[in-house]
Amino acid sequence: MFNRNRCLRQLAAIASISSLVAGCGVLSSDASDDEGPIVVGTTSAPSTLDPAASWDGSWELFRNVYQTLLAYPNGATTPQPDAAENCAFSDSSNTTYRCELREGLKFSNGHALNAVAVKYSIDRIRKINHPAGPAGLLGSLDRVQVLGDREVVFRLKEADTTFPFVLATPGMAIVDPADYPAGAIREDGQISGSGPYRLEAYDDGKKAELVANNQYKGFAKLRNDAVTIRYFQDSDVMVKALRDKQIDLTDRGLAADDVVALQTKSRKEALQLIEGSSTDISYLVFNPKDEWANKIAVRRAVAQIIDRGAIAHNVYKGTVDPLYSMVPKGLTGHTTGFFDDFGEPSVSKAQKLLSEAGITQRVPLTFWYTTDRYGSDTAKEFQELKRQLEDSGLFTITLKSRPWKTYVTGYQKGEYPVFGRGWFADFPDADNFITPFVGEQNALGTPYPAKKIVDDLLPRSRSESDRANVVKEFEEAQQILVDDARLLPLWQGRQYVAASEDISGAERAQDASTIMMLGELYRKTSW
Repeated sequence: MFNRNRCLRQLAAIASISSLVAGCGVLSSDASDDEGPIVVGTTSAPSTLDPAASWDGSWELFRNVYQTLLAYPNGATTPQPDAAENCAFSDSSNTTYRCELREGLKFSNGHALNAVAVKYSIDRIRKINHPAGPAGLLGSLDRVQVLGDREVVFRLKEADTTFPFVLATPGMAIVDPADYPAGAIREDGQISGSGPYRLEAYDDGKKAELVANNQYKGFAKLRNDAVTIRYFQDSDVMVKALRDKQIDLTDRGLAADDVVALQTKSRKEALQLIEGSSTDISYLVFNPKDEWANKIAVRRAVAQIIDRGAIAHNVYKGTVDPLYSMVPKGLTGHTTGFFDDFGEPSVSKAQKLLSEAGITQRVPLTFWYTTDRYGSDTAKEFQELKRQLEDSGLFTITLKSRPWKTYVTGYQKGEYPVFGRGWFADFPDADNFITPFVGEQNALGTPYPAKKIVDDLLPRSRSESDRANVVKEFEEAQQILVDDARLLPLWQGRQYVAASEDISGAERAQDASTIMMLGELYRKTSW
């Protein structure tokens, strides 16, 4: 649903003095030169610096250093022109999409950014077709045309009213043809973008130093001159850095225990805790190449046993909500299909599913998860899944894990029988919680033909510009996913940002895809 409320609400006050100064002081966004950059901590380190190789959390950096034709200004839930001056469908069939660029655009290295660079960037994504890249988002694109220096025309194979949302994803970042090879990934640790910041220095997996890009032309208005992003593997280490004033705020990766502690102690510690709604989800993927995960009775038995409420309560302390559909709450088309079909967790029903399929032995499955992408609680979550399934007496679960970079390679090669993934929305529409996971080429590395969805339901939904009119298509698509049980939704998250008392802007810094726009952050320099 395009008009969902993205506003964040503040849960914890900063210091007790805040109640005295509310409404009686003027906050300035002008930071003094000696205060240094705002330092943001996160557990979501980039897997690459090249947009052609990333369909993951690397986008959180990309949004701030690269530019796209369209993006989301503060408070917007539909894409607005950024590198473009204007964009629109130019035909009634929604198959021709035209964009005119702003005048005088330049990359951070001073090179001109023109229509040729836009075409080069999009064509390059499809040519490289990296297994971890965003080429799968461009399935409806036929070709890109250039008309002069500033006009780009996208010819689509079929009607696709979600195409503007695709162009607004950081995966469609515009890159400098002089610095990014047409057929290979750039691997020198540098970025040539045209976003509000430029990358000053980068230490892979540890730190990214950003400074304001004076070449930038777009809608973003920076309220700071520099931001340093520090990457952590553990929430507790990140929170300690916040308390020790080594970082100014956190973005993604707060563990449940840390959230609960901050909710109760932030007033004493002069910290803020800001909570926001989110469409981030966690789910399991069953690999059809595995002899056991390939059996529908096994998958449905797992779905019948898993207790999402216990995961939300025992592991995440109520900081996430149980999810019974791949399309999260808050989006048009959301259902509760897994609950409707399976009801409450039941060992007896799971045992019946297996016995009717002739399976009488304990089913051996190996569950994989990543150690450093979705926060410190991931290991606890998978231990809880193992406990639930093994306590049923029907399964023997082996847990294995890897850091994100090697984890990605493993699932792309089809090495994991069952594996965990998280999904942060590319754009706020139900389409984005179905399309990336189905088809021969998808974001999971496990082909899932789902022909009814791919060939009928999704094309039908994309021909409709009023998304309220496609509920039936998405409900039917979700029921197919429930019946197959190849994707098993677990929970829907909430957004938590912890910040020191002198930082403002965090409550409005998340865009429509819950990526932090770092330019919204600033220090309170007067009261």
